[in-house]
Amino acid sequence: MPKNGARIVGLGGSLAPSSVSLSALNIALEGAHEAGAETRLFDISSLDLPMYAPERKETPQSALTLSDAVYKADGLLWSSPMYHGTISGSFKNALDWLQLLADKKPPYLTNKVVGLISTAGGVQGLQAINTMEFVVRSLRGWAAPLVMPIPKAWQVFDDKGQVSDARVEQQLKDLGAEVARASLQFKAEGFCDYSQEPVTTH
Repeated sequence: MPKNGARIVGLGGSLAPSSVSLSALNIALEGAHEAGAETRLFDISSLDLPMYAPERKETPQSALTLSDAVYKADGLLWSSPMYHGTISGSFKNALDWLQLLADKKPPYLTNKVVGLISTAGGVQGLQAINTMEFVVRSLRGWAAPLVMPIPKAWQVFDDKGQVSDARVEQQLKDLGAEVARASLQFKAEGFCDYSQEPVTTH
């Protein structure tokens, strides 16, 4: 049982050998862990998911593992690079596999808090965040108000994925902590008001 009762699943990264979006996600998950949550990471590259097709007769084990972990999670952290003004194709494909949650009770991401992160090579990053927020709403989840679009990510992370900007590092950790807190409030009280007061269970 996680220390604060919250289970947070991170999904993100890219197919690049060195993924700054994955590095950002790891920092946010660290923040959630420091806030007392149990965390689990799903790296897009390691998942190696085939393209989602509704008529596919066999579901790959990686998709089953991902969807099962997401269903059991109280909150999520998503992190995608921004490609041509939106999320990457590999990240969108992973989200498409969450169709496996359609027949669950409750379905999809009902009452799950989702924290959103994007990394961009240029000066924009919010378009990818906006795309992810549309998906969160479509899947009946709740997007955390605090979002992390990271422009010029190549200036923030080195080629080994280490963050060089302490401010960005703290903001990512704050996002992880907020998702853990809000997820716990949903679990304990059935709603979330995004207050800053800690939530405890009895």
